[in-house]
Amino acid sequence: MSRRRVHLAAHFPGVNNTTVWADPRSGSQIDFASFVHLARTAERGTFDFFFLAEGLRLRELKGRVHDLDVAGRPESLTVLSALAAVTERLGLAGTVNATFNEPYELARRLATLDHLSDGRAAWNVVTTSDAFTGENFRRGGYLDRADRYRRAAEFVRLAGELWDSWAPDAVAADRASGRFLRDAGAVGEVRFHGEHFDVEGRSTVPRSPQGRPVIIQAGDSDEGREFAAAHADVIFTPHGSLEDGRRFYADVKRRLSRHGRRPDQLKIMPGATFALGDTEEEAAANAAAIRRAQVGPQTAIAFLEQVWGRDMSAYDPEGPLPDVEPDLSGGVSQGRVAIKDRAAVAAKWRALAEEKHLSIRELVIEVTGRQTFVGTPETVARQIDEHVQAEAADGFILVPHLTPGGLDDFVDRVVPILRERGAFRTHYTGSTLREHLELT
Repeated sequence: MSRRRVHLAAHFPGVNNTTVWADPRSGSQIDFASFVHLARTAERGTFDFFFLAEGLRLRELKGRVHDLDVAGRPESLTVLSALAAVTERLGLAGTVNATFNEPYELARRLATLDHLSDGRAAWNVVTTSDAFTGENFRRGGYLDRADRYRRAAEFVRLAGELWDSWAPDAVAADRASGRFLRDAGAVGEVRFHGEHFDVEGRSTVPRSPQGRPVIIQAGDSDEGREFAAAHADVIFTPHGSLEDGRRFYADVKRRLSRHGRRPDQLKIMPGATFALGDTEEEAAANAAAIRRAQVGPQTAIAFLEQVWGRDMSAYDPEGPLPDVEPDLSGGVSQGRVAIKDRAAVAAKWRALAEEKHLSIRELVIEVTGRQTFVGTPETVARQIDEHVQAEAADGFILVPHLTPGGLDDFVDRVVPILRERGAFRTHYTGSTLREHLELT
């Protein structure tokens, strides 16, 4: 078997508790210079793409804006369009919601980004099922879980028809006559009649350099996996451990055949964090310090409240879990993915806290994740390479804990070792994102 190449992407941090925004080294989440710094660092490291997450409403905890979210993040496609002018090869991926947008308008915006960037655009397709977000939109309301995936599937199919409605040579200019000449049938009219969309018209944007923007999907449910197998080019997953990654990888790749697709037509790229050090001990200490910074006292209580469904601000985050039981009749947060079976989660947390004698803060640090890769640059490069060779992933979307300089050490210290191992490109060999991802 030939050696598998690692794919890498950079996630601009800003939501959830990955970001240590209170760190003195952390810069603006809004200033364009921050986006430029991280994007250019990723391009210097020959990463496949730069990835922006986005939400359509600021999440709330007890009626106030959640302090783990960035307030005022600019709209993704606008930022990426500006980044197209200051980067040359790096792919540009934006999260855009398929529940509260319209296919014709979004297909046009994405095709425009693909033109502006010479074929580097990608769309991370997300859905929303909560009425809290729906309040920001004219029609309001929400879609049931199954309906939101059906709408998203129709949305992607219709966008694809719009992108494919122009042939590469659809428009030609005759300088002698001063007229535009169009081959008959080269610009097709789209006639789409589905459950959620009924569209008859023509796309106004000619075919883009890579034909279609790359489609990314983030989801772990059965519906999400099936949607990715049918429609996505990249799937962004939470499975960072080797064994979990191998199970997820095998499951999703196995689903591709029933949609007439090959395994190499979908790249699986888990989100990953990292902590580096000159020694293994220093890296472990750095990882522990980052985790304590990510889960401060207020954050620890906030996580507890999301499970317990009640105000827990009177309790000491450095003290033990309280004896009070969860309130399962409601919740205190809005806009976050609901925690399933909060009673079972609370029981599991309580058992873990008792077994390890953990305070509230220590417990939240324990249960809310940790750095995926910890060690010297050599160790981290080896771990990443081993995951890819073991078919636990095709690569990783790296989420640094600092903005915008959190990726600098990785590019300067880990990427050269991956290149020495023959696991990662030394330079870009193509110009489009599809070429970087080796999508056919």
